[in-house]
Amino acid sequence: MQTVQHPESKLEGLGLILAPVRPAVGNYVSCVRTGSLLFTSGQGVDQYHGKLGRELTVEEGYLAAQQSMLNLLSVVKQELGELSRVKRVVKILGMVNCTEDFTATPQVMNGASDLLVQVFGEKGKHARSAVGMAQLPNNTAIEIEMILEIEE
Repeated sequence: MQTVQHPESKLEGLGLILAPVRPAVGNYVSCVRTGSLLFTSGQGVDQYHGKLGRELTVEEGYLAAQQSMLNLLSVVKQELGELSRVKRVVKILGMVNCTEDFTATPQVMNGASDLLVQVFGEKGKHARSAVGMAQLPNNTAIEIEMILEIEE
């Protein structure tokens, strides 16, 4: 009989920690549930600032996307109590703060996508958009939002 490893244990095994949920900086909430869907607000990062293609490398962008996803998973855990209630990652939208000629937004967003598959396995495979932006709040390198199907 195979032991099922919980998402939190997988994160721990990767040496990753879920930080406390970052406070909202406006008149909105971190996530909204409707039926079996959970929609998150966008989460940026505190560690990476500047534009990809100028101040930051693709590798740094990958790490920023991973950190943004960890911030999102903190929101999900706070809302659901445990990450094992995630039935399926439906879609993520990644907004990358980048120069006009930067074309590696998919490689940057792999930081988030790879983490989701490592943590949730097949349930972590998702639809995705990775777009470049002229600017993001506080000059953060990345902002990601997510839609999840959850166990009721």
